[in-house]
Amino acid sequence: MNKPLRRIAVFCGVLVLALLIRATWVQFVKSDTLANDSHNRRVLIDAFSQPRGDIVVGGQPITGSVETPGSDLKYKRTYKDGPMYAPVTGYLSQAQGATFLEGVHAKVMNGKDDRLFFDRAKSLFTGETPRGGDVVTTIDPAAQKAAYKGLTDLKAKGAVVALDPRSGKILAMVSTPSYDPSVFAGISAKEGKEFGKLDADKNKPLNNRAMREVYPPGSTFKILTAAAAIEHGVVTDINAPMPDAPAPYTLPLSSTQVGNDVDNSLCDKVSLKTGMQWSCNNVFLDTALKTGKDRMRETAEKFGFNKEQFIPVRTAKSGYPDKLDKPQTALTGMGQGSLTSTPLQMAMVTAGIANNGKVMKPYMVDELRGSDLATLEKAKPEVLNQAVSEGTAKKVQEMMEFTASEGTAKKVKMEGVTVGGKTGTAQHGSDVREQRPYAWFVSYAKQSDGTSPVAVAVFVDPSDMDIQRSEIAGGKLGAPIAKSVMEAVLKK
Repeated sequence: MNKPLRRIAVFCGVLVLALLIRATWVQFVKSDTLANDSHNRRVLIDAFSQPRGDIVVGGQPITGSVETPGSDLKYKRTYKDGPMYAPVTGYLSQAQGATFLEGVHAKVMNGKDDRLFFDRAKSLFTGETPRGGDVVTTIDPAAQKAAYKGLTDLKAKGAVVALDPRSGKILAMVSTPSYDPSVFAGISAKEGKEFGKLDADKNKPLNNRAMREVYPPGSTFKILTAAAAIEHGVVTDINAPMPDAPAPYTLPLSSTQVGNDVDNSLCDKVSLKTGMQWSCNNVFLDTALKTGKDRMRETAEKFGFNKEQFIPVRTAKSGYPDKLDKPQTALTGMGQGSLTSTPLQMAMVTAGIANNGKVMKPYMVDELRGSDLATLEKAKPEVLNQAVSEGTAKKVQEMMEFTASEGTAKKVKMEGVTVGGKTGTAQHGSDVREQRPYAWFVSYAKQSDGTSPVAVAVFVDPSDMDIQRSEIAGGKLGAPIAKSVMEAVLKK
């Protein structure tokens, strides 16, 4: 071979080698990046080329797939009772992508999960259109309906979370105002406008207030303050008067005095149990101060604070700060200051108390299954922490049950059922005189064997409600909702 031909052959060989290297790089190194590129139309076409598996509640699908004529995106998502279940399902939109369960378990429902390989292989031989698997949730439809009705009847922004304290199952998760994911499931201009309206709405219907928004928990946090003080031996007798807790209470290193919603005479130097009964701020300010920031934080973290939860959707982190002075530490005792919590987190605290101090990891998916109903994955309850001892939890239960029968939480009482409850009103904003407070309520119900099948946290933002400020209280706004949710669970 002469020299020019040899050079051409080498050059061609280099080009072929470069082509092979590039093809290998694209196929094996960049494949995931390209497959997930939002500008890759083929990926989008494939994602909506077949009916998708469903999200299931109470044995019935609450999602579906319908054909979209005239589009290369063949199927789009539909939702049953969309606004009620949106905080659970999230949305799947041809234009906007996927959120919450629709996003987390996308591969199961679109059939791309490796565990569905044989289903895909089978479809090649049968010619049948492959269908993805289903996501079976832990949601109790009756509890979800009761929670949603309670908030929408109030015409309030808010959230409700109900848990089974024994397992951590999420029985209800509601956020209002909500939205219907069906109205922007497609890619049309009209559906794009609908999403734009929701995204620009000042009431933020697309936000999940139950697990993605944090708020000061107000007096509902007093159950954790009590648990921390008892667990660390700061309070040994819940019936003993507290001589260092006068009402009103002067914050340490300050001249600021904190009073109570009830007459101060009912709270002056009273016991922890009476302090819980009337939600006496002075009692819990002094209790938190004596417990100290480190022990308060330690107990809060055992209940789940300062850490994201995955249910499997990621939640916001509830926060007990690590740098507090004495006045700030005292304020956390009544759920104020720089303390923040999601409604899910306060439901976890309540459930942990009801479950004798054992906090279970919250979860919303009971089972993943194939199109043939075969189980791909089954959830197993897991312990998050033994947050406090059984003895401590039972003392807090005693106080919460006394508060429900003889105190500020009376509206949650149920005939023939032992109920524990705690009200909460949380100040927020830079000017508490102008900002309407948030209303909270937490509670649990016990069975005859002493176990609790349901714990509830209700959060109400009354900023847009036609209601007098004097009527804004957890016992008035939140307790009836909590009661209806617990009744729905207990009737099963």
